[in-house]
Amino acid sequence: MSRPKGGKNRRWSDEERLKYVLMCEEDHLAVLTVAKKHNLSEGTLRGWIRRYREGGIEALNPKKLHTGNHFAALHTSKNLTEYERLLLLVEKLQIENERLKKGYTVKGVGADKEFVTLKDLNSR
Repeated sequence: MSRPKGGKNRRWSDEERLKYVLMCEEDHLAVLTVAKKHNLSEGTLRGWIRRYREGGIEALNPKKLHTGNHFAALHTSKNLTEYERLLLLVEKLQIENERLKKGYTVKGVGADKEFVTLKDLNSR
């Protein structure tokens, strides 16, 4: 049931997700049966059911799951208090410290980002 190479990922509305989850939860239909009948992945449906059980209807909204890069607020014109800005900066520096402890550094930005081990840099 995979998509063709170069094809678009399928999107489901919140109502569709809820309909398929309720078929399994309230109508007691098998996950595999519902997945095959409606041409969706069994793993996807199981994930929706798990999220529904943990967080209800609101948990089925995928937009709330991906919050993006919260460190971007440091470089954009978002209205952050000084305290919030410092908390983000401390968290970013803690991550950088852990990365350096593991022995690699980052060269470049965005798509040109490259991870280089510090051992390679020091051996020259």
